[in-house]
Formats: sequence, structure tokens, C-alpha cells
Amino acid sequence: MTMSVPESNSGSEGKEEESEDESEILEESPCGRWQKRKEQISQGNVPGVESASLAMDTEEGVEVVWNEVLFNDRKVFKAQEEKIKEMFENLMQVEHPNIVKFHKYWLDMRESQARAWKRWCTQILSALSYLHSCEPPIIHGNLTCDTIFIQHNGLIKIGSVWHRLFVNVFPEASVHGKVRAHRDEQRNLHFFSPEYGSAEDDYAIDIFSFGICALEMAVLEIQANGDAVVSKEAITNAGQSLEDPLMREFTQSCVRHEAKQRPTAHDLLFHRVLFEVHSLKLLAAHCLISNQYLLPENCVEEKTKSFDPNGLMAEIKHGDRPGVQLKYSHVSPLELDKFLEDVKNGIYPLMNFALSRPHPVPRALSLSHEQVESVKTPTPEPQETESRKVIQMHCNLESNEEGTKTHLSLFLKMDDKLHRQLSCDILPNDSSKDLANELVHYAFISEEDCEKLAGFLEDALTRHKGKASGTTQ
Repeated sequence: MTMSVPESNSGSEGKEEESEDESEILEESPCGRWQKRKEQISQGNVPGVESASLAMDTEEGVEVVWNEVLFNDRKVFKAQEEKIKEMFENLMQVEHPNIVKFHKYWLDMRESQARAWKRWCTQILSALSYLHSCEPPIIHGNLTCDTIFIQHNGLIKIGSVWHRLFVNVFPEASVHGKVRAHRDEQRNLHFFSPEYGSAEDDYAIDIFSFGICALEMAVLEIQANGDAVVSKEAITNAGQSLEDPLMREFTQSCVRHEAKQRPTAHDLLFHRVLFEVHSLKLLAAHCLISNQYLLPENCVEEKTKSFDPNGLMAEIKHGDRPGVQLKYSHVSPLELDKFLEDVKNGIYPLMNFALSRPHPVPRALSLSHEQVESVKTPTPEPQETESRKVIQMHCNLESNEEGTKTHLSLFLKMDDKLHRQLSCDILPNDSSKDLANELVHYAFISEEDCEKLAGFLEDALTRHKGKASGTTQ
């Protein structure tokens, strides 16, 4: 958790020219008055101050310093919370022309350990659920805290996904030999399930590894009593140390000794410790991002500019007491932009609504150039088939200056509300029927949609040619 503290800027002189990066607004105070900038400044090693940045007081039009005090231990903060607040309240009363003014303080709980833990677990499980539902399934096989990367904005990235694939591609090296080579780094031994390396292991080995990762993220470190290897007893003690019984139940279900008793990644997304009914704001953001290609550029920014700050956005009426009115001024455009960017980057996935269904892995992506050439036969072997129906189609056609080829951007909305975006160059002798058949062959559309899509493309190409000929006349 972070305590943010704006105070008057005590710097001697301001800069005459400010770079674009330095003037970028990174964050706003809850009241919207103070806007944090990118430029960092020195506060002379003030105890407890994690960082200090320039900020703008939008009411007075002057620069202030935005200080952040970081509290890593929630228990310690709770024990001292009243004392800390009293200290800040006293500082706000200090008024003297020769003393830097302390304006306000607020508590930022967004990065509290429990909330961050849930968000991290949800993103990791979202990735594992996707890998395990591929056809054929992809087993990670090397999930540790060292292969999970947390970016500055809270986005989780899982690396080393190819580990398991490499083991299968090089059969001359025994699986057990690979395991021994990987386990040279003793501190990672406890991430691997008891059945790891056997011929019968499956997605459950990833669930075990995830459980250890989730446990380490919750307790920060599993105590190994000075030993290089973390014992089973240390893992059990770490799990029992969790205060939240749901977190204990969640992690313990992942690290069960019997692989068949471990839940799937998809099931874990519905566990009570993670599952929540998504807000209308999040659902709307996903809908907006999914259909962004249909909207004008910067439409959100332009729309927010046109709002009257005092305009009524929503109202909650109560029969027995005064209602609540929400005005547009209560919504920060900066926070909205950041939220949309986070949703777009995958920080808030909607996996709770997704069905567990196979995701076909396009084989063409793994073929070498020579193999791609070899499959171009008059009667190519079919790959996977697409069972979903297309419920909406949209395309964009752009010809090059010479008119020798046309670039097609095709947007398809499937019956499960997911979207597919495809693009290719069309030569003059390419027919819409051939294009549709190729999409069926590569499992981008179903056989039943082939004729409908061919007709749609034919109409679009005809209109495009008409516009092009009309322009040249």
C-alpha cells in the first residue's frame, strides 16, 4: 500500500522548457486536484519516502512535490495507522511563509498484497487455462517464480513456455536427464510435482508448480531453514501461516500429492478466493476493446472532452433517504484511459465467463519455409476444422498505387462473441470463392460459412473496384 503526499515545490527555479516525457501526467489524486508528472526529484533521503515526483496543482496552477511512502507489511501499517494519520493531520495544520506547505495525504490500497495476489493468480491461471485447452494441450513444465515476470503496470508474463516442447522434440535426451539438468539449481526443486518426469504426467504438474508460486507470492518467501532444498514441511508451514482460510484452501488444493486430485486451471478461476462478478465497467471496457476496429480513432478521448463536467451521468434514488448522484466530473479521464489500456494489455481478463473449449493451434505457424512450400499441393490435407459460426463480418480493402494488388483486412465476429482479425494481399486473379475456401482449409471459418463469406467478399471487391475505377476516370 502507498501513502501519497503532495507538498509545495521547494525547488529554486523552474525549467523554462519541459520535455514531452517530463510533462506526461502519470496519475491523479482521488480529488483530481494534483497531477503527478514523470520527472523524479531528490528529497534528500527523507526516511520512508519511496519516491518523489513533480506534480501540478490544477487549482493554484503551481508545481508541487508528490511523495510516496510505501508500506510493505500490512500488519505493521494497521498497528501504526492511527499514529501515521495523526502525524499527517498535524503536518497539514502547519502554516508559515518560510516552511514548505504540506497540502494533503491519501492512502492508495490498489497495490495491497491481497489484491495484487489475486490479480497475479488470475492472470497466471488465465494463461495456463489457455495452454491446457489448446488442441493438442501445451504443458508448460517449467513454471517457477523465475519464469513468471511482473511488469511495472502489474501485467503478468509467463516465459519458458517452450521448455516442455523442447523435451518432446529431442527424444535422444531422456526426460529424466532433462529434469536433472533443470534441477541443478536446487532452490527450484520445490516447484516440481512428485510425478514430474514420469511418462504419465499432464497438466497437473503445472497446477502443482502454480500452487507453489501462489504460495510464495503470498508469504513472499518459503523458509527453508538454511537448507538449499525447501522441504515438504516448510511448504506445509508456509500454507498454514496464511491468515485467509480461502487462500490456504486454494494453495493446498494445488499442491496435493495425488495429481488427479488437483483442480484444473479453469476450475481454479472459479474458486471463491478469486472469483468475482465482473463490474459493468470492466465488461464495457472489454466490449469496447473487442470492437475497437469498428470505432473512429480516439473516439473515447473525443467523447470525454464533449461531456459537461456538471452533467448527471447516473442517479441512485432511495425512497426513505436522499439518493446518490454521479456527475461526469467524478470520473477522471486519465484513470479511464489507464483502465482501458490495462484491459487491452490483459491485466483484467474475463476468463470467468469463458467455457473450457479447445483452441486449435495453427500448425502453419510451426512449419519451416520448406515445409510451407511442400504443403501447397492441389489437394492439401485438411488441418483442424472450425465449428463456430460467423455472426458478423466487416472488411477493409486498400489498393497499392500501381493497382497490382489489394490488401484485405477481414474482421469476423464468432457466435461465442470472440473476434478474429485476418489480413492478406489479393492479386487480380484471386477469386472470392478461392479466398473463402482457403479460410475453411486453415480452420479460420466453418464449411457452412464458406458460401456466405464468398458472397460477402465478392460484393466488397465489386464495390471497391467500382470506387477505384470512378476515381481514375
